[in-house]
Formats: sequence, structure tokens, C-alpha cells
Amino acid sequence: MQDTIKHTEEKMQKSIASLEHDFKAIRAGRANPAVLEKITVDYYGVPTKIDQMAAISVPEARMLVIQPWDMSTLSTIEKAILVSDLGLNPNNDGKVLRINFPPLNEERRRDIVKDINKHAEEGKVAIRSIRRDANEKLKSLKKESKISEDDLKVGEDKVQKLTDKYCKQVDEIAKVKEKEIMEI
Repeated sequence: MQDTIKHTEEKMQKSIASLEHDFKAIRAGRANPAVLEKITVDYYGVPTKIDQMAAISVPEARMLVIQPWDMSTLSTIEKAILVSDLGLNPNNDGKVLRINFPPLNEERRRDIVKDINKHAEEGKVAIRSIRRDANEKLKSLKKESKISEDDLKVGEDKVQKLTDKYCKQVDEIAKVKEKEIMEI
């Protein structure tokens, strides 16, 4: 039973880590290299992430600078950023790409907050799904007479407490990201 609970908590922690990773990629009007993580560039026939082909720096609060190690990839990286759904326009000076992040308008901020809330709800659904799987596992252990009825109740209670804890954590993470987006 303890293994099941430990495994359940590990899965819930991974769900939280995944949600935090997704939130890092949401553009908040500030320059953040994490927004480029989902973009891949065709590098000699191999899809490669930008941070594996270039140095990415943040010289100012609203600017990213991408300096490829192989200068022949500069235009390829530029095209990959342009066709991405991020809405970024890199400036190519022949040596580096500069990406300016314009300040977000009120309507765009509200859209991003809706997206954040959607991600948060998906995170809670994933945690509840983990709870359901754990409870089914505990019930199967009871059915196989490996644990008693009391152990089953204790186990289900522990799983519920974990679920509540991690759902609350999802809400807190979403609230922090929402505050970051809405500040001007």
C-alpha cells in the first residue's frame, strides 16, 4: 500500500512539474528564453531545438538575442520563429537575431489568463485521474486480500489528501502566473 501511495505522489509531482514547464513557455510580455523551447529547426535533416544550436541571452527586459554557433543556420532559425504560433518577429542583422517583445494589451492579457486557467484545469484533471488509478489499485489489493478494509480506507484517505494538496498547488501556480500576466 505504501508503494502505491509513494508512486501516486511521484506522479502528482510530475504533473505539477509539467504544468510549471508549460507556464514558462507562455509569453508574458517579458523576454524569456523558455518561449522558444517548443520551436524546432531543421538542422541538416534533424529537428533540433534552438537552444541546442545557439546562445540565447536576455540583454534587456523585453528583448531576446539569439546567436547561432553555425552562422549558416541564422536564416533557418529566423524562419522557424516566424512560422511558429508565438507571433514573434525576429530582426536579423546578419550575425544575431533580436526579438523584441511588445507590451501586451489588455485583451491579449485576458486571453492569456483564460489559457492559463485552461492549463490549470487540465493539470487538476490529470491529478484526479492519478487519484482514480491509485484508488483502483488499492481496491484491487483489497480484493486480492493483500490489505484489510481498514488499510483500504486509510489508503484512500491518504490519496485524497495528496490530491487536495496538489490541486491547491495547481491553483497557487496559476494564480502567480495570472498575476505576472496582468501586471503592467
